[in-house]
Amino acid sequence: MATTTDALKSTASSGAFSLSSVTAALKDGGFAGLVTLGLSFPIVALRAEQDMSNQLILQQRWSWSLIAAAAVFAVRFLVVLVRGRPRTVAAGIPIPAPPRPAVAPSRASVLFTRYIGALGILVLFAFPLVILKVLGPAGSLKWINNYGVQILIYVMLGWGLNIVVGLAGLLDLGYVAFYAVGAYSYALLSTTLGLSFWLCLPLAGLLAALWGVLLGFPVLRLRGDYLAIVTLAFGEIIRIILINWTDLTNGYAGISGIPRATLFGVPFTDTPNGFAATAQALLGHWFHHIRYQSIQRTIFLFYLILCLALLTNFVTMRLRRMPMGRAWEALREDEIACRSLGINTTTTKLTAFALGAMFAGFAGSFFSVRQGFVSPESFTFIESATILAIVVLGGMGSQLGVAFAALVMIGGTEILRELEWTKQIFGSDFDPAQYRMLIFGFGMVVMMIWRPRGIVSTREPSIFLKEKKAVSGSLVREGHG
Repeated sequence: MATTTDALKSTASSGAFSLSSVTAALKDGGFAGLVTLGLSFPIVALRAEQDMSNQLILQQRWSWSLIAAAAVFAVRFLVVLVRGRPRTVAAGIPIPAPPRPAVAPSRASVLFTRYIGALGILVLFAFPLVILKVLGPAGSLKWINNYGVQILIYVMLGWGLNIVVGLAGLLDLGYVAFYAVGAYSYALLSTTLGLSFWLCLPLAGLLAALWGVLLGFPVLRLRGDYLAIVTLAFGEIIRIILINWTDLTNGYAGISGIPRATLFGVPFTDTPNGFAATAQALLGHWFHHIRYQSIQRTIFLFYLILCLALLTNFVTMRLRRMPMGRAWEALREDEIACRSLGINTTTTKLTAFALGAMFAGFAGSFFSVRQGFVSPESFTFIESATILAIVVLGGMGSQLGVAFAALVMIGGTEILRELEWTKQIFGSDFDPAQYRMLIFGFGMVVMMIWRPRGIVSTREPSIFLKEKKAVSGSLVREGHG
């Protein structure tokens, strides 16, 4: 024992940049660089392009692979050199680092977490009006539509999936199927039966909830990886049905000419019964300066999806404090203990699937009315992966974290489209938007190393005694609480 203690003391007292540490850092960095070079060979080093005769030819870009390998080598070398390798005893068994003491969040952080939501809502309500005032109708369209509306759609989808994954602990990889059911429900009901958006919106949610229950029954006894595989298969089944049932869905051609949403019967058109003319007729004293502009419909869609997202958040937070929500959290923590407490796990799972699917159906119907066109290409597996990544990166069970993650991931995609100046560095054929998934993957790896419990790791307990106190993510399993 004394020999082991002396060895550890001598290892700890040795210099951080000794010959052995530099050698270890070189080995780890070289191995990481070789792995990066091997992985980037088919992706980065070779690019297929069409020539003048429409034949594919391979363009070699070996310098890109070498730059990537060198960058990974440098980063890994510095990390190992600064942090050092894990200390081991004489037998070579690694000694785990002592656990960090659990530190309760400060009062300032608790107040910030509590009031940041209200402040964010105020900012969102003022966002389109401020952008319209600053940039004008033409310049504000991109910011309100591509940034505001698009991000809020994924915020709503993330909050819906958070019920299934974050609260109930059921890994769902086919969430985009309910999104597609909601979109096609409104498209078919509006084009064939002539129903308005406000009538189709609850119907789309109910139909998606029905499919959520249908998915829940076969997977009642599954958990973990098996549940993920079945939900993934369900999402692909729905997509294949949309492709092959051409008599109903029109296959790959999709459904076009979907009616636009109105403000309770008032359309956003340049007609005598349009929004601008109606506002002038009813409230001419205050709105006499209003003239028809196409941006009005975009602002209406922004506030519509904002209200739908806030409804999703309100219902989720209310249910979380009810017996149903506490049953979800009990199921997430330990299903066996949940059964022993007398909780009906069948009902608990089905309600989680149904409610999560219902909100996806609402978002799908909004997507359909916003685009005016739906096709199976909009509901691929990558959409489910993106929504799940938003929930995981934000912090499973955290509403605020999911909103932040959607802002970063979806807003980051749109920002990549603005980086036109990068073509001056990498050439005119370079498109930064093509590398968004590569950047997302790198960001997820960094997040899992830096903050494995998500952006927001603290939780407020659903039930508390005398005083509500935030729970640190290090005190509960997987950051839940």
